[in-house]
Amino acid sequence: MALGCFPRLKIIHTSKRHMGQIYIPVINWFLMIMCMLVVAAFQSTTDISNAYGIAEVGVMMVSTTLVTVVMLLIWQTNLFLAILFPLIFGTIELIYMSAVLSKIFEGGWLPLVFASWFLCVMYIWNYGSVLKYQSEVKQKISMDFMHELGSSLGTVRVPGIGLLYNELVQGIPSIFAQFLLDLPAIHSVIVFVCIKYVPVPVVPQEERFLFRRVGPKDYHMFRCVARYGYKDVRKEDHHAFEQLLVDSLEKFLRKEALDVALEINLNQPDLDSISVRSRDESEIQDGDGDGMDELKIPLMRDQRMETSGASTSEASLTLPASVMPVDEDPSLEYELSALREATESGFTYLLGHGDVRAKKNSWFIKKLSINYFYAFMRKNCRGGAATMRVPHMNIIQVGMTYMV
Repeated sequence: MALGCFPRLKIIHTSKRHMGQIYIPVINWFLMIMCMLVVAAFQSTTDISNAYGIAEVGVMMVSTTLVTVVMLLIWQTNLFLAILFPLIFGTIELIYMSAVLSKIFEGGWLPLVFASWFLCVMYIWNYGSVLKYQSEVKQKISMDFMHELGSSLGTVRVPGIGLLYNELVQGIPSIFAQFLLDLPAIHSVIVFVCIKYVPVPVVPQEERFLFRRVGPKDYHMFRCVARYGYKDVRKEDHHAFEQLLVDSLEKFLRKEALDVALEINLNQPDLDSISVRSRDESEIQDGDGDGMDELKIPLMRDQRMETSGASTSEASLTLPASVMPVDEDPSLEYELSALREATESGFTYLLGHGDVRAKKNSWFIKKLSINYFYAFMRKNCRGGAATMRVPHMNIIQVGMTYMV
């Protein structure tokens, strides 16, 4: 599931210390029902043991093959040892396999049927997911198009925060254009939310969100990557989620303004030295050398020394006097006030429902796999990560068809 090779199922992690300890209710029920059906159908321990033998030897052969690959690519073992390992163990396993292959028609067909069925499910799901993702990447909206629309995005901006869930970490998803076409207005603040799961038990709340600005400041659009650990409660209260997101976004805006102010301050000494050097040269050319020693002293040196002395005496980091404080930055205050106004107006969850269809000129097997099997699995598998405890009145869903 993490590699996109199986439909989404409910997974319960039973341990915070050991990541591999999981419980999948659907698979457990499936195993129970199939065990009962196999016992009722075979009614003989001989046929069941024949099926078990082929399954066990097949697992041994696959393990030997994968260990050989690991020895060559990961461990980088000596080539002679890497070849010797499958020769010894593979020969023994082939002998076992030749012995149990004669039992295929006496119950040994069962694990082969199961393996083939699961392989088809995994391949079709992976094939369809890859085609859908590639289509999203190709159709994502360019920034040139957004610049042509302007800060109003070609529609009316109304107070509020719109959270658009998608799987892209970079770029603007094509489903956003569908929202602009179908909705009479769009929210004043747009956040593209991408949920990612990391291999740690719990992600601290202060590290939950990673923000990045999308487009110019007056667009008020942001990219947000929400990170969750495998023991984090995903279905949290939507009010707590929204408040944490707003607080993190406000911190991002303040940090961005601070970085810009510091960058301007770092570039200021170069401008001062250039101006002083030009004045020195002009005095030399005029032949007046009385004030030359004074002009060699940077004009802002005393002010910077006083500022640096004051900053060292304080416990917190402060900006130099030549730079406007962050709290007094009018652009920052405007953005923060716009964010507070949008927060008071409420949140709307913009969900895109993508329907994947094969192109008309595709092969019959591709149409069968994508239009029927993959569509059936997408319709019946567990919902995406965007399903939260959100009132239905706060959700807007727009459909879009991906031709692959």
